[in-house]
Amino acid sequence: MAGNKTFTMIKPDAVENGHIGAILEKINAAGFRIVAMTMTQLSVKQAGKFYEVHRERPFFGELVNYMTSGPIVAAILEKDNAVEDFRTLIGATDPQKAEEGTIRKLYATSIAANAIHGSDSDENAVIEGNFFFSQRDRF
Repeated sequence: MAGNKTFTMIKPDAVENGHIGAILEKINAAGFRIVAMTMTQLSVKQAGKFYEVHRERPFFGELVNYMTSGPIVAAILEKDNAVEDFRTLIGATDPQKAEEGTIRKLYATSIAANAIHGSDSDENAVIEGNFFFSQRDRF
């Protein structure tokens, strides 16, 4: 059974390029309710822990550097079938392959600077949301 919450993070490139408002507008227009939201800057330690699953991958260091290069906006979103619907809304990781009208097609500049993160499973949505939010805001 699909869950009704997911986690998202507007990445440093989209924040720097002034796309927070437009991205949040698309999220709201797609029927998602923002349950919790914060703007923060990740430390190297925090980014390393969040992306720990990729620690052995060749791009890990580059990913940590990118994610600590500027502020991010983290949010927990609520909607029926949240994870799957949000993955559809954000589009493919490669903005060149993303469907027209998706967040990445509109605001990403490359595979690496792809504007937004969306949890890939209900389980990861809980883990990722709990990483950023207090007990009061958690799943």
